[in-house]
Amino acid sequence: MNKQFANVRTELPGPKAKELLDRRHEIVPDGVGYGIPTFVESAKGALLNDVDGNQFIDFAGAIGTINVGHSHDTVVNVLHDQVDRYIHTGFNVMMYDSYIEFAEKISSLAPGNFDKKVMFLNSGAEAVENAVKIARKYTKRQAIVSFSGGFHGRTLLGMTLTGKVKPYKYEYGPFAPEVYHAPFPYNYRRPKSMTEEEYTAFLLKQVEDFFISEVDPSLVAAFVMEPVQGESGFIVPDKAFVKGVYELCKQHGILFIADEIQTGFGRTGKYFAMEHYGVEPDLITISKSMAAGLPISGVIGRKEIMDNARPGELGGTYCGSPLGCRAGLAVLEIMERENINERGEMIGQRVMEKFKEMYDRFDVIGDYRGLGAMCALEFVTDRESKEPAKELSNQILQEAHKRGVIALKAGVYDNVIRLLMPLVITDEQLEEGLNILEESMEAVLVGAKG
Repeated sequence: MNKQFANVRTELPGPKAKELLDRRHEIVPDGVGYGIPTFVESAKGALLNDVDGNQFIDFAGAIGTINVGHSHDTVVNVLHDQVDRYIHTGFNVMMYDSYIEFAEKISSLAPGNFDKKVMFLNSGAEAVENAVKIARKYTKRQAIVSFSGGFHGRTLLGMTLTGKVKPYKYEYGPFAPEVYHAPFPYNYRRPKSMTEEEYTAFLLKQVEDFFISEVDPSLVAAFVMEPVQGESGFIVPDKAFVKGVYELCKQHGILFIADEIQTGFGRTGKYFAMEHYGVEPDLITISKSMAAGLPISGVIGRKEIMDNARPGELGGTYCGSPLGCRAGLAVLEIMERENINERGEMIGQRVMEKFKEMYDRFDVIGDYRGLGAMCALEFVTDRESKEPAKELSNQILQEAHKRGVIALKAGVYDNVIRLLMPLVITDEQLEEGLNILEESMEAVLVGAKG
């Protein structure tokens, strides 16, 4: 294939990256992981350049934070303007208008035909923590229910809510009390005797039984659900399941919190992935791509719920920074001007078409799935047993890195390759990246047979 964008001229790591990597291992704890053994020099759109002059097509998007691309001119320009004016005052000390404007625009885009309010924070985990605080304050209940396979952050409460042990929870207990885990649909691994409809009905019945065996619904403040489970390998629940859980919440006076941190801002072809399910969450957590890489997050919620906390009970020193708010406003401008939602849908369609071709070629692909441009491949040793092929997915990723594509691993069994390319990626870059991923798979499998 005639490569136009991916250009890896050195081994990985190259000489400059090797020197930096040695320094990194001397000073940064091993617990802070990394995907590819090199260091960025510059980034633009969907392309990354490292310190040794290698160029990569980015299919990782900084774990889904760069939907509008690296260093978009609109974002860069507003950040320069903001730095020239002021960097930080603390919104709880002296306020600034960009916070208000960003909150107004976010509120108008969020699902739900009711009055909303918005608060901004620093990280996704912090948004989840505050959504739980708000839910407990409003309902006067303590219990929180999340789902098996879910990921909600690395703080104490975030880890507790997360439904996967390694690498997030192992040996980090004890965990926060009054958190329970309900079953979540994993259609690829459902019992062979069940149809998707029967499986959904079975799981909803388990959630109902959960109120008998685990916690009484009168004690539950909120359910927390990802519209698509990210870290567990882009597991897309059936619409009937999401609506069924939502209806159970309404029946018992339980709040429904949608964790849209990875799914929001065009990733699934809509501003919010919950729009696909026809559900209007009581609270929504947001972060990642909302500000093109600036550290900011937020909670959107029904006005009466958000207003239940008293002044001073919510907030923090850096929450809703001026830089983050200005970048967020720029992102919304870009999304509307460049039709990012439509682009996300189109990218997803093309990726799934390519995945179907790859599925037909390689029987180590057990499943391919996605919603919008949130797409993944699950690798197995064979399709009958569905035994996870964890090492194979690692080998394919390493081969793709050598050929100039950066992608990410995921999955309950660490056997999934997930794609989170910037949604401003060109058609040519997308095609080249997908072809390289296919070539990488072929190279690994041929090498394994040889």
